[in-house]
Amino acid sequence: MRVKLLTTISFFTYQISISQTEKLLSGKVIDQNFTLKGVEVINKTAQTSTRTNELGEFSILVNPKDSLLFFHKDYFFSRLKVTSENIQNNNLVVKMILKPEELEEVVLTTIKFPKIKYDAEAISKIKMEKANNDLTRFIPGFNNTLSNGLNIGVIGSGLFGLFKREREEPKKEIPKIDFRKLIATTCSEDFFSKDLKLKSEEKELFLQFCDADPNSKTLLEHPNILATMDFLHAKNKEFKSLK
Repeated sequence: MRVKLLTTISFFTYQISISQTEKLLSGKVIDQNFTLKGVEVINKTAQTSTRTNELGEFSILVNPKDSLLFFHKDYFFSRLKVTSENIQNNNLVVKMILKPEELEEVVLTTIKFPKIKYDAEAISKIKMEKANNDLTRFIPGFNNTLSNGLNIGVIGSGLFGLFKREREEPKKEIPKIDFRKLIATTCSEDFFSKDLKLKSEEKELFLQFCDADPNSKTLLEHPNILATMDFLHAKNKEFKSLK
């Protein structure tokens, strides 16, 4: 009984000593000298987090050698090992790199059209019939400026097609699968705890870490259980190395 009591007292004393050494670290997250709002700032060592405000500023409790992670869906994640100098200066500036915009795949195809044969006799016949049917030649003082100029029929059909396209309803976009929904339907809780050896409090942070990887978008486009598990195993090794 005395041993248990001494162990409990030692544990609480250790926790209090750690909390007393923690310092409030303030900083700012930027991209090309522009501040970034809504960046997730995570102290992976202490399992605490916060977000940057409208001015890209943040404050979080840290100890020397703590591992800080910075996440934003449009940027590559950034990692920082806290030093005593960082805490002393208390003016940390973190630069994040914008992810390249992903372009859709374009498929080029070659279409061969049949060659049009030139029939001089048929063309001459058409011109003659057109001239015979043109009654404007009987109107005194009429010249064929209008008939040989703008094609009213073509212009009218073009305008009609333009208005028709404006009236058409936009196509409905196919709903995209969320990365977390894909993981929830693919992997069980035992997979994270037994296979990946992750603690329950580390799972959420690990999923954020995986979602920040551009390769996770490939899994959403082509869902596959084996590919998903291989991806999670690979990211788990990276995640463990950040400790």
